[in-house]
Amino acid sequence: MEIDKKQYEKYVKEVTPVHSLGASLARAFLVGGLICLLGQLLNEWMTGPLKMDKDTASAWTSVELVLLSALLTGCNLYPRLVKFGGAGALVPITGFANSVAAPAIEYQAEGDVFGVGCKIFTIAGPVILYGVFTSWVLGVIDWAARLAGVF
Repeated sequence: MEIDKKQYEKYVKEVTPVHSLGASLARAFLVGGLICLLGQLLNEWMTGPLKMDKDTASAWTSVELVLLSALLTGCNLYPRLVKFGGAGALVPITGFANSVAAPAIEYQAEGDVFGVGCKIFTIAGPVILYGVFTSWVLGVIDWAARLAGVF
C-alpha cells in the first residue's frame, strides 16, 4: 500500500497527541508538590509526636515514600499518577522506586530468576551500579588517606 507524502503528513497530524505545555507544567507541579508535601508531613509527624531525631526521621520518610511508591506501582496506580503528573511523579525518590518495581512486575510471568531477577534493574541498574561503585572508590580513597595519615 503506497500513500503519498501529503496523506502521510495528514495521518501523522491526526494521530500525534497535542499537549499544552502550561497544563503539563501545572500538573507536574501539583503532583510533585503533593508528593513532597506528603514527605514533609511524614517527617513532621516523626520528629513531633514520635520524637525521632531529624536524621532518623528523614531516613524513615525516604523509606516510607519508596515503599508507598512500590505498593502503588504493584496496584497499577502509580503509572496512572505518572501519566497525569509527568515529571512531577517521576523526579522524586518515588519515581526511582517505580522504575525499579515496574520491570519486576512486568516480567513476573517469565519467572523469578529470568523475569524478576534479570529485569528488575533494567532502568535503575546503571544508577545503582554507579552509586555503589563510586561509594566503593571513595571508601578506598578514604581508607588509603587514613593509612597515610592525611586524616
